[in-house]
Amino acid sequence: MEGKLSVTVAGVGRGRQAARMTDEQREQKALLRARRAAEAAEEEDRRTEERCQQWQREGAYMSRAEMEAGEPCRGCGRPLLDGMGGWPPLLQLTPEQRAEYDRADTAFRERHADCRAGRWSLSGHRTSHCFYCCPPPPMSVRQAEQVARILSARVRSEDLDAWDLTLTCDHVVRCTQHRDNGNRYSAAVTDCPTCGRRRGVVTARRVGPEDDKSGQVARDRLAAELAEARVKLDKQRKAVVATEHRIADLTRKLEEPGGAPR
Repeated sequence: MEGKLSVTVAGVGRGRQAARMTDEQREQKALLRARRAAEAAEEEDRRTEERCQQWQREGAYMSRAEMEAGEPCRGCGRPLLDGMGGWPPLLQLTPEQRAEYDRADTAFRERHADCRAGRWSLSGHRTSHCFYCCPPPPMSVRQAEQVARILSARVRSEDLDAWDLTLTCDHVVRCTQHRDNGNRYSAAVTDCPTCGRRRGVVTARRVGPEDDKSGQVARDRLAAELAEARVKLDKQRKAVVATEHRIADLTRKLEEPGGAPR
């Protein structure tokens, strides 16, 4: 009973402490979490890039002809084209297929327990490969044409938004993103021209359309910053008034008979 009571009291104490957190303290905690996430993304990006460079040095990437000739993956040694056909949807697997699928899934997880990566497989084949251990397969001619067509498509400047990104190195860079991506910057890392390396994105602030010939976006941004500053000033004024009232109350108590400490 006493143990339960102590836990309850401790929980109440923590609740009161959390309630006393100021808006500034909450913002600082959120910023600290964002920085930790950005640093983790930066480290993972560096880890992946180092593996790609290793594949390049060791000649692990294969040509389309080599893959179609039946060469196994140069990362894990397992087949790329196993000729077994793709897995049906999970809900349509027979009991025998489900047991086989579960065995393959367990074996994959055991082989790549420390890779911290997803998996891929080629359409029409069942063998899974690790994004960290296995070099990506070469594209077909059709796939290369589709990618080239996408990259060559003209993007209108009025469809791009400018973003100010604060990186883990504390440098701020201006990047653009297509408006279809929504109100959140999609990339976790980006190039820092000052550092000459890729850095994690701690915070991303949407500036507005990249093409702002009328200057309306700049005016809207200044108006938003002005409103934010006024709210902050109002909070500070209220804090000053509360402090003045507290000082007056303490002064009054001190001046009352018997108010001074003995």
